[in-house]
Amino acid sequence: MSKVDSIMTDSFQIRLCEPRDIDAVYEVCLKTGDAGQDATHLYSNPKALGHIFVGPYLRHEPELAFVLEDGLGVCGYVLGALDSARFYEVCLTQWLPALRQAHPCPTGEPSQWTPTEKVYYEYYHPDIYYPESFHEYPSHLHIDLLPRTQGRGQGQRMMAILLDRLRSLGSPGVHLGMAANNARAERFYRKLGFHELARVGPQDSGTLYLAKRL
Repeated sequence: MSKVDSIMTDSFQIRLCEPRDIDAVYEVCLKTGDAGQDATHLYSNPKALGHIFVGPYLRHEPELAFVLEDGLGVCGYVLGALDSARFYEVCLTQWLPALRQAHPCPTGEPSQWTPTEKVYYEYYHPDIYYPESFHEYPSHLHIDLLPRTQGRGQGQRMMAILLDRLRSLGSPGVHLGMAANNARAERFYRKLGFHELARVGPQDSGTLYLAKRL
């Protein structure tokens, strides 16, 4: 499957992301941006979240960007980075500077910031967590699916394609971060062979990092 860039599964198609998909992928990010729920009402700039979680992957790791499409359009994606250290360096030096020019860092009391302003703050202070203990799993990924696709096996199929692509590129392992209190997501990843790598922050509101050898 590592040489396959598109695969049909029932009424869904999984394929490499193309330039024409960028707006749709950003939209999926927004519509799953509130702990998996629609975050459209939270952000005055609908692309603010996508500039963190989508844009740099589409620009700098296009061979690891896959979309899920049905008759209504793009309804999910899985994105990866082969070498996390390199990816974060590229983000810092090539991706974030333009965003900083377009969006000033918010000032004043952080508790008064809007959700959009909080994202803008991350453009200047990115939340990059890649300790030495993660280096055995140098690749990373994340996946988002709209509700209409969930529970139909599409997430597992998308993960299989991306993991196979990472393996074919020589990656020895992959990691991901997720909300520590998202039991459903944790069950999904553990079913795919991921194991706990680290926990950061409070049990009920922190981040759980999972990893898998390839």
